[in-house]
Order: sequence, then structure tokens, then C-alpha cells
Amino acid sequence: MTTTDLFADALARNGEMLKMTLADFSDADMLKRPTPAANHAAWQLGHLINAETGMVSAAKPGAMPELPAGFKEKFTKETAKIDDPAAFPKKAELLALFEKARGASVKWARGLTPAEMDQPTPERMQRFAPTVGHVALAMPSHTAMHIGQFQVIRRALGKPLLF
Repeated sequence: MTTTDLFADALARNGEMLKMTLADFSDADMLKRPTPAANHAAWQLGHLINAETGMVSAAKPGAMPELPAGFKEKFTKETAKIDDPAAFPKKAELLALFEKARGASVKWARGLTPAEMDQPTPERMQRFAPTVGHVALAMPSHTAMHIGQFQVIRRALGKPLLF
């Protein structure tokens, strides 16, 4: 197995874990906050889509599908405080966008060459992902952190524990 195969496999498996974690959430569940200051799952999933699209696009422009018009603006630090269901896409739309973005990320990771993995990222990303290879490594970790937060929401909703 090559490093790029491993990165692509980690991205694919991690995406499946996210979908499994949210499988029994309703649209209303997606807006549940386990504590008043915590982000709900709808905002977090949109944030993950934006972050992944932005990171891969910065590493390789054109590698990611375009997000719907206005999508990025729905998932900012300011919108994280909104609880209005009308402010966010429904769960099915968010998961479809996540699957589309994650599929493009897997394809991108699988196609990376060693020289591309060594390339530096834009300056704004240097702190957390100094090279393109670090971007491929960071995305499953970022998603896993949010999966952990989704597990807390599951507990607050009284859903069965998965892990």
C-alpha cells in the first residue's frame, strides 16, 4: 500500500464513520445542542464541507466540486449561533454535499505524487498543514474530532452509543 492509498482509504473510511454516526438523526436532531454554547450537527457538517473544499482547493485548484451559491456564508463563526431550521440545508442535502466533497478528496489524495505531497501550502494554512501531504492527513483528523462531538449530541438525544 502506498502513502496515497492509505490517505485515500482513511478519508473514505472516516467519511463512512461520519455517515454512520448521523444515520439516525432527523432534521430536528441536526439542530440539537448538547450544551448552549456547543455547535449543532447541521452547522458542524456544513463547516466540514467548507473546510475540506477549501483545503483541497488550496492544495490543488479545481480538484473539488463547486459548492452551491451562498453555501460558504451559511457556515461562519457568526452563523454557528443560529438555531433557525430555515437557515441551514436539510440533513439529506448536507450529507449529499459531504459525500460529493469527500469523494473528490479521496480521488485527489489517491492521485497525489510524492513531489506534490512535499509542496508547501499557502501561507494561511502553514500553521496546521505546512505541506500538501499534511492536508491529506489533517482532513480525517478534523472530521474525527467532529464525529466525537456528534457522539455527545447522540448522548444528549438519548440515541444508542456507537463507539
